[in-house]
Amino acid sequence: MKRIPSLDGVRAISIALVVLGHMAKSAHAPRIFWDTYAALGVRIFFVISGYLITTLLISEQERTATIHLREFYVRRAYRILPAALVFMLFAFTLYREQMRWYNVGAAFLYLANYDLARPWILGHLWSLSIEEQFYLLWPSVLKRWYKHRTAILLAVLAVAPLCRIVFYYFKVRGGGGGFFPSVADNLAIGCLLAVLAPRLPTINRKLALAMTATVVFIPLFAANTVPRTFLLTFVLDPLLLVSIAGMLWHAVQSPYRFLNCKPVVWLGRISYSLYLWQQPFCSDPRLRTGWLVLVALGAACLSYYSVEQPMLRLREKRKGKGRTSIPDTSNVSIADIEAQAAPVGAAGD
Repeated sequence: MKRIPSLDGVRAISIALVVLGHMAKSAHAPRIFWDTYAALGVRIFFVISGYLITTLLISEQERTATIHLREFYVRRAYRILPAALVFMLFAFTLYREQMRWYNVGAAFLYLANYDLARPWILGHLWSLSIEEQFYLLWPSVLKRWYKHRTAILLAVLAVAPLCRIVFYYFKVRGGGGGFFPSVADNLAIGCLLAVLAPRLPTINRKLALAMTATVVFIPLFAANTVPRTFLLTFVLDPLLLVSIAGMLWHAVQSPYRFLNCKPVVWLGRISYSLYLWQQPFCSDPRLRTGWLVLVALGAACLSYYSVEQPMLRLREKRKGKGRTSIPDTSNVSIADIEAQAAPVGAAGD
């Protein structure tokens, strides 16, 4: 298996949590998915993204003694922009009466997470914006301060909870939960996992089970008072992130058959397109049938096979014509890591 084992399977579970969360919002799934576990799916996606992108960048740094930023951004553009652009054009056209110029501009510029007045059809683009802002910042930071990468990531893990408290204090809408500083620790823990991976011990099944219980039960904690909010922010949330990273590392080290069976891997591979297209079919409050999730799945397949895959083939064709490319000598190919490093995300609108 050239692709990193189990990650597509973990992505499949995460996108299932997000889709079920949006279905629960319109009463087509148990309410707990919207109140609790859809947000968990988002956090898992962010951890995976941090891990994959940093694995890619560190691999390049170790082979070539540098990080080629231009080539990184070209690869990311081929991977992400076409499918997102197709969805945006659909949304801007069909829901044009709900759009304002600044909603369109924020979506195109991947600043939707700061557009608090965006219409519901663009609600899920906040997490894609977070991902793009991560892609913009982290490779440059890693290239410039590569020797200090661990210290930088630990600083982010320490500062992000403080940012959330500040946003809560000033009563920012939603606690600033969609702002990059608030969720940077979700990405940072994945990055730190990639940095420390060569030195990390094997996680046995008992510890993995304990981490799984942590991931299942911490989201149920109600931070409905000031002391409980502090407890969640500075103790439980960091424990949750460490547990997600630990579960991810365990799944990579000890691939489970379920996470690597063909239907689950397939769902993980189309998760980016499914995330884009579940919004009009699973999140529209006017729709009264849960069967529209099948329409969302069909739209995702159409996007994956007619947009994502042709653009990836075009990217490989570009490399074959002699453009700048990064040689790969590892067991896991750069192309395979790129294929798995698709942004997905949001539960909240």
